[in-house]
Amino acid sequence: MKMLIASDHAGFRLKEKLKDYLEKKHIQVKDLGTYSEERCNYPEFASALAQDISQGKHKQGILVCKSGIGNSIVANRYPGVRAALSYSVKAAKLSREHNDSNVLVLGSAFVNEKTAKKILGAWIETKFAGGRHRKRLNQLKQIEKDLRKWKA
Repeated sequence: MKMLIASDHAGFRLKEKLKDYLEKKHIQVKDLGTYSEERCNYPEFASALAQDISQGKHKQGILVCKSGIGNSIVANRYPGVRAALSYSVKAAKLSREHNDSNVLVLGSAFVNEKTAKKILGAWIETKFAGGRHRKRLNQLKQIEKDLRKWKA
């Protein structure tokens, strides 16, 4: 498994800790930046990760910024990306079981390293439940198609 990860300056420290955590679990990590705590703009990094997911180059990714809100907004603009901002293990599990989320978004101002690792671990281990939830994912795909027609 290969996991994408990206952050802005406010999420940099937590991103680095999560990279170590993933590597200890023998998960390959592709870091899309940022590479320091120097001030930067989150849309650049969230967009790069979401674009890779949307194009099918990678299946899953993790985004970290201060609140997680900005990264969520950017990532969910891309077709096929289902980015879930999660501040708890339960939210992360539900995002996978019910929504088949493919991007986990964390806010470094709201989750400490220990909690973030628990959230990430649960998110990785939880599988999509399918069933009645598949119908909802199909509805999301239809909405994406309709929006493309509307924009054309």
